[in-house]
Amino acid sequence: MWLVDRSWGNQSCRQPPFRRLGPGLLAAATLLAQAPDLHTKRPASLLIRNAMVVEGPGTPASGPRDILIENNRIARIVPSSARPPQAASTIDAAGKYVLPGLVNLHGHIQDERGGVPMDVNFCLKLWLASGITTVRDVGSAFEKSKTLRRQSIDGHIAAPRLFLYPFFNARTPAGAVQQVRDFKQMGADGIKHLGAYRDVMEAMRAEAAKLGLRTAHHAGVEETNAWDDVRLGTTTIEHWYGIPDAALAGEVQNFPPSFNYQNELDRFRYAGRLWREANPKKLSQVLEAMVKANVAWDPTLNIYEASRDLQRAQNHPWFADLLHPALDQFFKPNLSSHGSFFINWTTADEIYWRENYRIWMAALREFSQLGGLIGTGEDAGFIYQIQGFGLIRELELHQEAGFHPLTVLKHATYNGARILGKENEIGRIREGWLADLIIVNGNPLENFKLLYPTSGAIEWTIKDGILYHPPTLLQDVKQIVAKARKGPSREPKP
Repeated sequence: MWLVDRSWGNQSCRQPPFRRLGPGLLAAATLLAQAPDLHTKRPASLLIRNAMVVEGPGTPASGPRDILIENNRIARIVPSSARPPQAASTIDAAGKYVLPGLVNLHGHIQDERGGVPMDVNFCLKLWLASGITTVRDVGSAFEKSKTLRRQSIDGHIAAPRLFLYPFFNARTPAGAVQQVRDFKQMGADGIKHLGAYRDVMEAMRAEAAKLGLRTAHHAGVEETNAWDDVRLGTTTIEHWYGIPDAALAGEVQNFPPSFNYQNELDRFRYAGRLWREANPKKLSQVLEAMVKANVAWDPTLNIYEASRDLQRAQNHPWFADLLHPALDQFFKPNLSSHGSFFINWTTADEIYWRENYRIWMAALREFSQLGGLIGTGEDAGFIYQIQGFGLIRELELHQEAGFHPLTVLKHATYNGARILGKENEIGRIREGWLADLIIVNGNPLENFKLLYPTSGAIEWTIKDGILYHPPTLLQDVKQIVAKARKGPSREPKP
């Protein structure tokens, strides 16, 4: 197993570059393509035969169809009844569904949790094993992530395509302008910000617009809210903070006198009572304004789900083999760990949060009906969600919110590409687009649970024309977790 060490930049530990398959494999193409021998390789040409194809922009499945990939792009899509194109390798997808690779708009590349080391391959391989071919990383260690982004582009590591949005923390308008310029110079794809003063946010957005950097706003209880996002042209509102805040009957939420925002238990307890305080008429006005200003919404429904059913969240069946000890420790109630707030979490808290979800989901439906752009993100590594699994749960929750499965997949593919400004490259199965695909043994439109990596239904994840075998990736992650659970080696030093 090839691993990236915790420095992330150690070239001696990285996976070798992908190997290009030449014409010599033609004779044994079909046999070879059905086995994990293609894992981490990019064939010079690959034919996916007899597939049911879900293109991505909300249109229904059609097929059987053949998809020809040449190097890293989709070259042709033809009915399977036609004469098949020639290719170096072939995958028989009869009875299977082919989807665009999923876009995770709120990921975190992590090599530690709470100071406990965690092999970064845990994140990267779980994402690929879940069919995620693109991740917008919002606020990891930027220089380390730049190395991973480069290695992913070069095919040197098993990883999704990475878009890096470093964390903005300037506290003055002048500092905001300089930090945005620094981010652009450093190679950032965008900016993630929270907790900014209004004048600082104004300066940041103005400079970001000049330099072509998109922005993701995680609003908190602060002086800015969705009206500022509308006025300043934020790309996405993350989670949901700032939207109901902009529609309150009064100026502030009805916090108790003892409320302390720095107390995580207070913060999340009363976040669960926010949507009920939003005035429906004002909320509709906020949503309409967001649509007119092209402010998209990345709700990350999955990451707060523990608040409405803590026992379920603490007992995901995949935790048995896949919960890394660094995450296990970080998830335990501890007010010094962000999101680990479940100290004295009560039945009443869960009831409030269930109502919160009902109103939140209704607002999402209204936003969509008004023409709003919705994406999918997971925010895993917090609150009992692990990478990959969090995004698949996000799809299920979008369906629970009332969206048709085809619309849910549109949120997770084509819409995600639009939010990244890459809708002419990724997010759909179309000739000329990059070859980011998932081959699933079954119909995910009937059951999104097929996309959980533990289901075994995803047979191949294809990113940039490179094939990855999810069962092999999942086995790698299990070994990473097993090794970490044993702890550091205690063998005597020579």
